Amino acid sequence: MKEIVVISGKGGTGKTSITASFAVLGGNNVVVADCDVDAADMHLLMQPDFAQQEDFYSGELAVIDQDKCTQCGDCANVCRYGAIPIVDGEYIVDALSCEGCGYCARVCPTQAITNIDLMVGKWYVSTIKTGGVMVHAKLGVGADNSGKLVAKVKNEAKQIAAATNNEYIIVDGSPGIGCPVVSSISGANFVVLVTEPSVSGLHDLKRVYELVKKFKIKAGCIINKADINNEVSGEIEKFLEKENIAHISSLPYDETFTEAMTVGKTVVEYEKNKLNNSIVESWERVQLLINN
Repeated sequence: MKEIVVISGKGGTGKTSITASFAVLGGNNVVVADCDVDAADMHLLMQPDFAQQEDFYSGELAVIDQDKCTQCGDCANVCRYGAIPIVDGEYIVDALSCEGCGYCARVCPTQAITNIDLMVGKWYVSTIKTGGVMVHAKLGVGADNSGKLVAKVKNEAKQIAAATNNEYIIVDGSPGIGCPVVSSISGANFVVLVTEPSVSGLHDLKRVYELVKKFKIKAGCIINKADINNEVSGEIEKFLEKENIAHISSLPYDETFTEAMTVGKTVVEYEKNKLNNSIVESWERVQLLINN
């Protein structure tokens, strides 16, 4: 079982569209994990049935029992996050500001404050249109701990892949270099970097590869919309050569990406177009790189 993670240094590079296309090409031989939990959208292309769903708890939230509260204000005075304002004459906890540290409960003279487990999102196990399985999730609005939810999604995908003898796990990671990305690439066998030929695209490619390098994971790169700026595409290719990153493919700009998405299909399922062969070859190239 090999784990392939697709990431990008910035949003809008076509990362999810390419990941979904790889998932379709892999068919029921792959388990898909959508780890872009802050902005999950792979389900729009993979048609999951949401057969299994569970709440995800992470962190704690302080709760004040108003019957026990004497309005002394000790809790508000020690809260460094400003999470305990007075509303209508009562001290209440602002759920978005509370960090769940528990200090307010420790100083409360009447033990009016307790910490409860915080439900921050949901995760799902679905059968998708390929006949395979996708593990995916959605983080609640304003919720933290996306890295922990990513880890949950990945662990469930690994267990399913091991139980069903799937050859690959394909992970759609978050863009950027934050905690969810670290969690996405941890333990991966191969990382596919998706970039675009813009100044910000090249800059963010370099940043995210620095992260991949720290994990000592083999990587390849797909330059999407490569023909919109040949000069920057050339700079990206030089960077790939310098860092010994495999140049998987350069995909031309094609509105097929958008057209396919609007009807809920991946590019490789859409009517025949010049991108099909390139993406099929990219998937074949990824498999060769990960198995050599």
